[in-house]
Amino acid sequence: MTTTTTAPGPTTAEDVLAGVDRLAPAIAARAPEIEAARRLPADLLADLAAAGCFRLVRPPSHGGLGADLSDALRVSEALARADGSVGWTVTIGATSWCDLAGLPRATFDAVFGGDADPVIAGVFSPSGTATPEGDGRFRVDGRWAFASGCEHATWLYANTIEAGDGPRMRTVLLAPEDVEIQDTWDALGLRGTGSHHFVADGVVLPAERTFLTFEGPPAVDVPVVRLPPPALYALLLSAVALGVAQGALDDVLAVAGERVPLLADRAMSGDPTFHHDLATADARLRAARALLYADAGAAWRSAQAGAPLAPEERARVRATAAWATATAVAVVDTAHHHGGGGAVYASSPLARRLRDAHAMAQHFLVRPDTFTTAGAVLSGMEVDLSIF
Repeated sequence: MTTTTTAPGPTTAEDVLAGVDRLAPAIAARAPEIEAARRLPADLLADLAAAGCFRLVRPPSHGGLGADLSDALRVSEALARADGSVGWTVTIGATSWCDLAGLPRATFDAVFGGDADPVIAGVFSPSGTATPEGDGRFRVDGRWAFASGCEHATWLYANTIEAGDGPRMRTVLLAPEDVEIQDTWDALGLRGTGSHHFVADGVVLPAERTFLTFEGPPAVDVPVVRLPPPALYALLLSAVALGVAQGALDDVLAVAGERVPLLADRAMSGDPTFHHDLATADARLRAARALLYADAGAAWRSAQAGAPLAPEERARVRATAAWATATAVAVVDTAHHHGGGGAVYASSPLARRLRDAHAMAQHFLVRPDTFTTAGAVLSGMEVDLSIF
């Protein structure tokens, strides 16, 4: 009699990271395919799910591994080192459940309980309306942009403005059949993320698939949902940027021994200017990584203790994420410059890194004006921190 055994699924963050490391060469090899298709292929998504990527930070009570924030950053960075679009899409798909922690517990359990391994996509900007129907239901209308991974999402969420006495935000949970995905994602960078628009036209939802944004206790009280969402996502997305930058250094080093610049008498690997710029870029990247992980660790310890982040802590976390992202862009620029003429072709891995890094830096959570708000907080000014 022949018996077969099934290898156990990942049970720790180290297992997930090991799985990502195994997948990384295949991900990197498929980067041109991912960019051309403007989405992640279904078989790769299945492999990433099997590696535990989408369960990494969910609580064990709902099928997750309950990994800490630093582990989540490491996985995001490793994925992005292989391909920026994969790192970005998986990070969002794996952590956007935090934006649904305000759902009623029964709804949250139905979505995330049992053997479910849902992938979430959504949009923070309240680009729609939720109109009470008078019988405990809401009519949802709107159009939302930049919904990364929406084509393969199990559920989508959208923020709306609720009609009624005074404007207030209401988050709504939408099934894929509730929405129309509009093919709008023809972008400079992060082309493989499928960050299309989606539309809801007169979708009627029961109240239990909605909640008032930022109000009420979460369905699950775990450290990750105690962190302010802007701070949480800024840290995660800046880790993706660092992964892209590390990948760019990998790419330029891969050609340094073979590339002989025009009129040069030796390969780039022997050029003192390249040595200087490489060491500088490497030091900057390591400094950004060290600060990012240090601030993430401090924020996580506060969340574990149940202590809300002080305004100064929130300001520093947001500034660190913006600075790490800007540093990553500068590192990619350096690598691309040393890629020479070959790097100007759209098919060059360094060109893709350049496009991806600059696209990431456009995100509202890490753009340069973050420093202005953070500086205002640090100088003692009164600042609305509800979305900071």
